[in-house]
Parts: sequence; structure tokens; C-alpha cells
Amino acid sequence: QVQLVESGGGLVQAGGSLRLSCAAFGGTFSNYAMGWFRQAPGKEREFVATISSSGELTDCPDSVKGRFTISRDNAKKTVYLEMNSLKPEDTAVYYCAAKIVFGSGAVETTARRYDYWGQGTQVTVSS
Repeated sequence: QVQLVESGGGLVQAGGSLRLSCAAFGGTFSNYAMGWFRQAPGKEREFVATISSSGELTDCPDSVKGRFTISRDNAKKTVYLEMNSLKPEDTAVYYCAAKIVFGSGAVETTARRYDYWGQGTQVTVSS
């Protein structure tokens, strides 16, 4: 069992930057692939980024490619989402998620395949 706690959300102007953090409590962090998802009001949860258990492999959709970067520090049991050149359409609640993969180097882009979720942090980008 692992508990995920996100932080770093807030209000930022378009073109600005934010860095989200997700700290894991309990479990063996290096056994998890990690992901970030977001959900805007009235919309489905959307994949934002994922990183393998070792951090060697990442993936993200075209909508954030070149602007968002996912990284992790296994010693600190924390995954990060660096968000640059933010747009109003990036406004959403951002969720961190963990998927048990043990030694696999896989990443995961599908929300329903994750095992644990954080409570979310609000990101609002003003125009």
C-alpha cells in the first residue's frame, strides 16, 4: 500500500511555469511506474506523462511534449512534473498515480491500469 501526496499547484499566467511534486509514503517506490494525469471540469481524466520505475523511460502526449517534463528521485520517493509555457487549456486538477511493475521497465499511459492515486492538486492558468 502506498499513499501519494501531490503539491505545487497554483495560479499562474499563460506562458509561466510550475513544478508539481508527488511524494510517496509506504511501499517500495522503485517498484512503481509513475504517472501524471489531469482532469478539467466536465472532461475525462487525461494522460499527461509517465515514467518507468528506474526513470530511464518516459512518455507523454503531443499536447504537452516539449513543454512538460516528468522525472523522479527514487531516493526521495518523489516524482516531479515540470510544466513550462503553460496555456489556459492546461487548467485542471492534476493527479499523481502509481502502478506496481516490480522490475519491469515499462511505462503506463492508461489510467485504469494504475493501482494508487493521489488526491490531486489544482493548476489554474490565466490568459
